[in-house]
Amino acid sequence: MATDAPKIALIQFPGSTGEWESKRAAEAAGMTCDVFRWNRPPHLLSEYDGYIIGGGMSYQGRVRAGAIAARQPAVSAVFEQVTERGKPIIGISNGAQIMVEAGLVPGLNPGQVEMALAPNAPDPTGRIADFYCGWVYIKLACPPDRCLFTADYEPDTVIPIPIAHSEGRFTTRDPEVVQALADNRQIVFQYCDAQGRVEDSRTVNPDGSMKNIAALCNPEGNALAIMPYPERAGFLRQIPEDLPGSWGESKRAAYGDAAAQDASGPGLAIFTAMAAALKARITA
Repeated sequence: MATDAPKIALIQFPGSTGEWESKRAAEAAGMTCDVFRWNRPPHLLSEYDGYIIGGGMSYQGRVRAGAIAARQPAVSAVFEQVTERGKPIIGISNGAQIMVEAGLVPGLNPGQVEMALAPNAPDPTGRIADFYCGWVYIKLACPPDRCLFTADYEPDTVIPIPIAHSEGRFTTRDPEVVQALADNRQIVFQYCDAQGRVEDSRTVNPDGSMKNIAALCNPEGNALAIMPYPERAGFLRQIPEDLPGSWGESKRAAYGDAAAQDASGPGLAIFTAMAAALKARITA
């Protein structure tokens, strides 16, 4: 990989599980990516151009999902780089929980916890378990240029993507926060059906997230907290063969063709947008 490729630190905590998938996606997008253990000297994080906090169950999810990891020196160091120097960060699943607990997202008052990622709402039909693992659809809910990570999507893009969590319900009791999210266009992705309809039903919004929120950014657009796993939809080979729609059709058409299976999936655009923004920043 070119030596001038953006350099990413992927923070690994005890209990992280998604770091290697995220590393592969970041490198496929044209970035270098180091798995950075949480207990390394935090000042070393200033050497990186951007950051990823992946999925898993840091510290076994004790107290609340992400609560302990959010208070580690590594996160404090990253917080400074993101808020003061404008470096990008994406938090995926547990990483999103950590970012919310650290006050990075929604970031109306950086450092303050303004929302929660609460336990998934009960499903009165009994069809959705407390821990939900499966493929869902999400729709781009903001203009593509509103968030650094969505610049490679078309407006209103709908993509299939997997989720796997039990505490993914974005919520707040503060009406001012809700209004600010709408006014600032900080809701980046919403759960929807295959046709892009945003409906508050458990089959569409499996964790019961308010306003069907699947991902939020900070006001500056350089910090993205997303509960679904874009790296698990980064390549065509990861798409289920029985998935309805164009992505399922592409997967079935590539059956038996290893090279075709390595084509980009619907989630990789999040990482390519990050890479493009960083390359522009580095060469500016």
